[in-house]
Order: sequence, then C-alpha cells, then structure tokens
Amino acid sequence: MTTTNQERPLAVLVGVQLPGVDDVEHAADLAELGRLVHTLGFDVIATVSQRRSALAAAAVLGEGKLKELAELTGGSGVVPSGAPERKNKARARRAAESGEDDEDGELDGDDGEDDEDDEDDEDGAAASGAGGAGQAARQATVVAVDHDISPSQARNLERATGAQVLDRAGVIIEIFHRHARSREAKLEVEIARLNYVAPRLRETGGGGDRQRGGIGGKGAGESALELDRRKIRDRIAELKQELASVQREQSTRRALRQGQRRVALVGYTNAGKSSLMRALTGSEVLVADKLFATLDTTVRALHPEVRPRILVSDTVGFIKKLPHDLVASFRSTLDEALEASLLLYVADASDPTFRDQLGVTRSVLSEIGANEVPSRLLLNKVDRLSADERDALRLEFPEATLLSAKTPADVAALRESIIGFFEGSMVEAELLLPYAKQSLIGEIYENARVLSEEYGDDGGRLAVRAHPAALDRLRSLLAR
Repeated sequence: MTTTNQERPLAVLVGVQLPGVDDVEHAADLAELGRLVHTLGFDVIATVSQRRSALAAAAVLGEGKLKELAELTGGSGVVPSGAPERKNKARARRAAESGEDDEDGELDGDDGEDDEDDEDDEDGAAASGAGGAGQAARQATVVAVDHDISPSQARNLERATGAQVLDRAGVIIEIFHRHARSREAKLEVEIARLNYVAPRLRETGGGGDRQRGGIGGKGAGESALELDRRKIRDRIAELKQELASVQREQSTRRALRQGQRRVALVGYTNAGKSSLMRALTGSEVLVADKLFATLDTTVRALHPEVRPRILVSDTVGFIKKLPHDLVASFRSTLDEALEASLLLYVADASDPTFRDQLGVTRSVLSEIGANEVPSRLLLNKVDRLSADERDALRLEFPEATLLSAKTPADVAALRESIIGFFEGSMVEAELLLPYAKQSLIGEIYENARVLSEEYGDDGGRLAVRAHPAALDRLRSLLAR
C-alpha cells in the first residue's frame, strides 16, 4: 500500500485462548499476529480475546464478544436473517416444535454454546494504543483471526462485523504474495494462494445456474461456482508445470555448486538472518525490521574470501502455524538448507519466546530431513540484553554462540568459527595436472587450497588441501 501513516487502514485482532495455552503464550501469539497485520499495511487499534474450550463453530467468538467486535467495525454483531440458507435443519425443526424463536439458526454451523466466558477476559476489547485518540472516530475495516477458520466461520464474521475477515493463514499468504520477488517465489506463493482461495469461493447472487456450454465454457450441469473452481484447478496445474521448469534450472545451479563449502542461515522470521548475511558477505541484501522481508534464497561468498570459497545462503524465515501449502511450496527453497554443509540456526535472543521459535524452525527443517545436517546455534541481538541475561543464556545454552550482527568483533569471530568448521574436515592430497588439461587449473584453485606446485615432464604436481567430496570431483575431472 502507498498510503501514509495517517491513512493506513485499521484492523482488529481476534484470538481465542484455548485450553493448554497459557496467558504468556496467548499474548505472544496475538503480538505476533499484530506484527503480521502491521507488515500487511494495517494499524491495529484493538484486540478482542476470549477464553473458550474451542472456537465457536458459528463465528469463532460467542455472542457477547461478537457484539464487542462489531462495535469496533461498525457491524451489527449478528448475522443478518437474509443470509444464505445454511440453517441447521434439525435444530430449526426442534425450535419449531417447541415454539421457540430460532434466532441463531442463521449462523452457519452454530454450535449453540453459551457465551459463558465473555466476562472472563477483562481486556478482551482493549485498545492496543497503536491508533491513539486521533483514530477513535475511525472504524476497523479488517478483522484478523489468530486461528485457521473455516469458510463458513469467515462468512459469518464478515456478516456480523461488516469488515473483511482474514485468518492467520490468509494474512501470511497475503504477505508472501506482496513480498515475493523472484519468479520461483512468485509461482510458489500463487499456488498456495489459489489453494487457499478455492474452498472460500462463494456462489454469486445470480444463483447456481447450470447449463450446457461450449469449448471453454460451462460443462453439462456445471454451476458458475464449479466453473470458477475448475478454472482455479487448471491454473494451479499450469503454475506447477511452470514451477517445475524453474526448479529444474535451480537444481542445475545447485548441482554446479555441489562439492563447494556451503553455509545456510535458518531461523524464525525477523531473527536477524539477513543482517548476519550482510555482515558476513558484505552484500547488499535487504534488511528490514518486518516479518518475511526475505522470501528468496540469496547465495553469496564469505567475505573476505577464502580459498576454497565458502558460500553463505540466506533462506526464508519460519513462523508458527505456517500454512501447510506454503511449507510444501517452499520445499525447493528449503532444499538450500538440506544441501548445505553447515546450518546456522539464528534466534533472536531478545525475544522472550525465542525458545518456541527455535522449536518451530527445527520442526520444519526436520520435515525435509535437514535435521541430519551439522548445525550450530547463534543467539543474535544480544546487544539488547543485560550482562546478567547474557550470562543466564550462556548457562542455558553452553553450545551456542552469543553475538550481535551489528558488532564487527562478533561477526569476525563467527567468520573464523565457520572457517574452522570446514578446516577440520579438509584433507591433504596430491593432484597430477597434465599439460593437456591446464584449463582445469582454475577449477582446482576454486575448490581447493593449493599448498605447492611442481612441474615436470608429465605435467604439474599440486599439493592441495580440500574437502573429500571436492577432491573426488576434481579427480574425476582430471581422469576424463
């Protein structure tokens, strides 16, 4: 969005504290949702929260909280009686037999639960302070729900509030859609977005007319809604074919880097991976204090360069409740981590929830088998901590490296640590370079450290130090 800060649209956060979720975790989840919504371009003016045993099947919240939410958006707080015909027929029949007024029957899938917990959350609709008094007269146009909700729940919330409703998955997918830059990332996000949209399509006011159509039109007995869904399926199939072609090119590039020394920075979104990437490589990668600033894998050489070169990769960040379609779509992006020689887990030590965030990162990487790759833990942003807090972290994580990407001494120490890791796995060997294959001398210097060179009648004898995999590759090239 290109609006100014004063014109930024307003949003309200909605969260349900389920059993097993403590107050700290619930508050952290809502705070993270607030940052996601802010990244999307909205100012959060309030949060509506409720303790419940489960999400209300009708509209996530109970009746009382739903009305509180509607006061912030200008809605009625109830689903209009003229809403689509999706009543619970058994319930309606029971109400008719008993002579009761079935006022809740218009809510899709209403579970009929009493709103018994409405009074439990004393700050359920407290203003966040982001908007201030100047925004008091304005109403929110977006409701962001910190859960994955069904299409019917979203529809009911929209009818009750008069605002656009996005669940957590929808917010994340929209952020990915706006931030994707490379062709591969754009294709991956578009596939996830269409998979998200398809089940949420609605029949338009024209009704579900069914008719026979010609080529490209409706099929026999196919409604307009079914036609739209078929078009989405066809589009997804096209995108997957195009993505497969792009990924083959990426696989070729990765194959060319096979045998090289590679480090991948992995971690939660906004943990400081891109800042470390810039400090380690001297490259002008995007650094921004917002979630999912990086969606495309960037590969640069460690700077100052060493021989053989060490490549550093900055990967997409992770987040709790990441939509499964996005995890699947970005599988090829995560392959960079799977094929690395060393993983550097980056965590924001100044965030009190970083332990949970680290667990999310390890869980996602475990899904693709990257948990077998050698790794080291980096606790970043320690410049924001007190000396006592840093000492406590050293006791809790004795194997971790505490650092700040803004401190040159810390970055230099990390660089030496990375070099030391690869030095430990290198071995010395001798390579015979025939005069007929002098063109390979650059390849040797690129993938090994040349200790000495001697030339005789049959060619050059090079004493080198390199990784075993790189040596095997060089020997196979010389033997051809």
